[in-house]
Amino acid sequence: MCKSLLRISPMHFQRTQATDSHFQQLIALLDQDLWSRYKEEQAKFVAHNFMDLTARVIVAYEGEQAVGCGCFRPTEENGTVEIKRMFVQPGSRGKGIAAGILQELENWAKQERFNRAILETGNQQPEAIGLYHKTGYTQIEKYGPYKDMPESICMAKKLG
Repeated sequence: MCKSLLRISPMHFQRTQATDSHFQQLIALLDQDLWSRYKEEQAKFVAHNFMDLTARVIVAYEGEQAVGCGCFRPTEENGTVEIKRMFVQPGSRGKGIAAGILQELENWAKQERFNRAILETGNQQPEAIGLYHKTGYTQIEKYGPYKDMPESICMAKKLG
């Protein structure tokens, strides 16, 4: 009897842009996840989740399957980027994919001579909060549009 072996391609990360179809599909899933966690509060965040052409996007792949994403965009504060739209599909969580995406984003930002990253996450996302703490982010005062949002947690990290 002949057994066939399923060969799984390794994880890889791809730099792309906000118009990438895989990124668009993943952030649609992210938005569904956020609506399920935050219900009506999520409506306050919709206006802040747009991605313009300045966004630098990472898509994570397991083989040919896009399973996660994240991006950054420069802020008005010199030398600072904002990490945005971090997401890993539920079936691919717990494999270090989010940490890999975050590392790729930080490396890219450092290559472009940015020296600080900021981000906003929510109090109903313990897995995200844990990842950011584990990778060196510390809580900061809420910034910009998140100042008056009780659900928001803002964090920062010096890069390199």
